[in-house]
Order: sequence, then structure tokens, then C-alpha cells
Amino acid sequence: MPQLRPQNFDEFTQTDDGKIVAVFFWGHNCPNCDVAKRMIHQEMESYRAFGFQWYHVNTYEDADLGTRFGLHGIPTFLFFKNRRLLGRATSFPGHDEFLGVLETLRKKHA
Repeated sequence: MPQLRPQNFDEFTQTDDGKIVAVFFWGHNCPNCDVAKRMIHQEMESYRAFGFQWYHVNTYEDADLGTRFGLHGIPTFLFFKNRRLLGRATSFPGHDEFLGVLETLRKKHA
């Protein structure tokens, strides 16, 4: 999952290729972020199967991106498609529940 920074964020999220772009906002020493990161990495093939483009942002290193999107907590996931913010998932509800969120998003924006 490549890291996005302020200087390349728009380049990778504001595309017109029809793919959903998922961005995982996290931070160091964030226990819930660590849980989400571990579960996502363990099950990455399940997440890749959705065909989304996955990236991450360390909000402690790039707080301006967190401010830009009005984040009030992490972990947070933002989803984009065709230059439009589709929505967000704040917190990480667990692997099965998160897969359900992704499936709903994919069906709604197919």
C-alpha cells in the first residue's frame, strides 16, 4: 500500500479511470490503527479482490491532509472515484464488517 503525501495526494486520488481509490489514514502509536493495519495486511488479498486502488497516509506526518478532509479521529478510510469523494469509514469495525462496507461501496458505485 503506497504512502501518499500532500505533494502527490491529488495525483493518485483524483483520477478518471473509473477505479475506486481507498485511502487509509492512520498514525503511529494509535492502537486502533495498529489493529486495522495488521488485519488488512493479513487479509490483503481479500481487499485487493475488490479492485480498489489502495494507499495510506500517516496523519501525524501529514496533518494538513487530515485537516483538509476534516478528520476527527483515526483510523479513517476515504474513498474516491472519478475525482469525487464517495464517502468515509471512521474507525475499523473488524475484518468481516469492513469487507461488508467495501462490498456495499463497490455495488453502489459500480
